[in-house]
Amino acid sequence: MKKTILIVDDEPAIVDTLDYALRTEGYATRCVGLGRHALEALREAEFALVILDVGLPDMNGFDVCRQLRRASDVPVIFLTARSEEVDRIVGLELGADDYVPKPFSPREVASRVRAILRRARPSPAPASVGGRPPFEVDADGARIAYAGTWLSLTRYEYRLLATLLERPGRVLSRARLMDLVWNDAQESLDRTVDAHIKTLRAKLRAVREGDPIETHRGLGYSIRNGPT
Repeated sequence: MKKTILIVDDEPAIVDTLDYALRTEGYATRCVGLGRHALEALREAEFALVILDVGLPDMNGFDVCRQLRRASDVPVIFLTARSEEVDRIVGLELGADDYVPKPFSPREVASRVRAILRRARPSPAPASVGGRPPFEVDADGARIAYAGTWLSLTRYEYRLLATLLERPGRVLSRARLMDLVWNDAQESLDRTVDAHIKTLRAKLRAVREGDPIETHRGLGYSIRNGPT
């Protein structure tokens, strides 16, 4: 079954170019020109990835991303005529997977789509002893085992690790992790994520050498649920 890409842009020439390039690569596409139509489409159907223009006529693409991130982890590539570093950082912190300034090569965008979808697709974990992955999550008991040892985790350490394990291989920004893990906290800071990642790594290393949590500079964190 073909993966469907949602293209959100109000410039017909750009939409036609991306539509052709992605269909040539074997993807199906759906194209809309307004942010509200994109949110409606995302509520109605499943998409493998969203290509989202920042400068939409009805609403800012960043605002579209904020809303869709409340309910979906679908990969997002921003398109923008602006290339300032601050805009790029804002987009990535909102949970975008990539950021492409205009003008761009349609082949490059298609290549980035392929790379993101490969990264977003969980890879089967190599079998460990007994054919089980190193992590075991007991959701009912709110506990997680690593290499056969149940970890002593605080409430937020458990929620952070469980959130990463629900999306193996997927890069989650600090902002996205804050929304998913600390959504009920009165006050929290981005550095809270870094501090909890640090304590999690220490507890994992105490059980077994290696580090299954990966840092992606400027992007966020991901986890491997396979032998380290």
